[in-house]
Amino acid sequence: MLLWTRYVPATGDNILRLEAEVALDPDFTKVVSGGSVRTGAYRDWTAKITVDGLKPGTAYWYRFVSPDGTKSPVGRTKTLPVGPVAKFGLGVFSCSNLPYGVFNAYGHAAARPDLDLWLHVGDYIYEYGAASIKDGALAGGRLPEPSTEILAIADYRLRYASYRADPDLQRLHQMAAMVALWDDHESANDSWEGGAQNHQSATEGDWNVRRAAAMQVYREWMPVSDEPWKAYPIGTLATLYRTESRLLARTRPADIGAAFRADDADAALKAFRDGVWQDPSATMLGSTQESWLAHALKSNARSTAWQLVGMGTIIGRTVMPQDAVGWLRPETTERKANGYRNNIRAAKLGLPMWMDRWDGYPAARSRLLKAAQAADADLVMLAGDSHNAWAYSLNEGGQPAGVEFAGQSVTSGGAEGDFSADPKIVAQGFMAANPELKWADTSQRGYMMVEVTPKRVTSEWLFLRTIKTRDTALAGSHRMHVERGRRVLMS
Repeated sequence: MLLWTRYVPATGDNILRLEAEVALDPDFTKVVSGGSVRTGAYRDWTAKITVDGLKPGTAYWYRFVSPDGTKSPVGRTKTLPVGPVAKFGLGVFSCSNLPYGVFNAYGHAAARPDLDLWLHVGDYIYEYGAASIKDGALAGGRLPEPSTEILAIADYRLRYASYRADPDLQRLHQMAAMVALWDDHESANDSWEGGAQNHQSATEGDWNVRRAAAMQVYREWMPVSDEPWKAYPIGTLATLYRTESRLLARTRPADIGAAFRADDADAALKAFRDGVWQDPSATMLGSTQESWLAHALKSNARSTAWQLVGMGTIIGRTVMPQDAVGWLRPETTERKANGYRNNIRAAKLGLPMWMDRWDGYPAARSRLLKAAQAADADLVMLAGDSHNAWAYSLNEGGQPAGVEFAGQSVTSGGAEGDFSADPKIVAQGFMAANPELKWADTSQRGYMMVEVTPKRVTSEWLFLRTIKTRDTALAGSHRMHVERGRRVLMS
């Protein structure tokens, strides 16, 4: 088990040693493991240690002790089980933009007794400065530090400190272990290995320097190992995969913008669809990780019932519905409305509305899904990024390839910011336009609770009543499931 803490001494900047203690009880009368770890200003006083000698499927309590005898708050964790497992509970989060709302989803989840593990699929922080906050959107004065966009190591460290000061997020980490992966906002919006939409080299410096800072600080401040990807066996019940699809090997997204600006846009879009969009060298994961995942699926599908793949972005096919312009708010700018018109035009030719997710990398998407089919895997993709809730029955080559549960954001605004239409009409429109999409909610915040049993995996999307004040009451929920061997969604 990897344990994390941060300890800042009152004086001095020397390297110091912390002691970790792991016990079978919260009073630490039965200490069973522990160890020593060093920290210092060189790593922003964060510390991580992996402790051994623990029993599988067992709850433990842990704490750190500083050189002056000060003890940290007590954390609770639980090791993964081995052998047959009757049920496993997984809380899934994404897109927690601090100034846009209170982390009520974290508070609600932390109070649950039926969760074994947290999975955060990215956008744990956001890189933007205060100037980017939309008028009237700031919730309760929740301005993170620094107030400017974060670029350097010191900026990223201070931004994580601002987020980790939130009591609901602290409580979440205190109550259970987390498997976490980054998406784009841990570095910069729409990032790839060589740049990002929200990085301008002329004024913000070398992208590689910023990317290195973002990666370093994420690994300092998050309870994660430095391995870029990993598989976690949950007994014979499932294997959970942590992936990396942003900063190490993702190629630059295909640029559809030039086709929209062409004199003959339809001809340009067709050429784009049949050419650069289909490029097999385009990749989200890189060839090394693609190969690892394909082999891991084949091996683990023989020994574990379910293959749960945590991913930063959605893999389900999604085009813009033809009616979308009619859903827009009256005050929508012409520029934004024209963007919707362009996406509708592209949809008529089978092109997706987001090139930044798996839809923009169709050859890579096919390779992943074909690998799952070849492995005879019961595949469940777990994703975030879009800020809204979606459920897909994935298809490849005319055959079922698995399902996807895509979670709504913790606080980041979704499609409801653009649409004045009834969210039910919006969801129906998206489902009518997209055969893989079986359900959607485009208006609410919260998290997913995923329950895994030998015969089925069920996702429950939990919607918080509000994110503008501290309130963990629910406004509602929705459940869907997939049965073993079926590889299609059921209500």
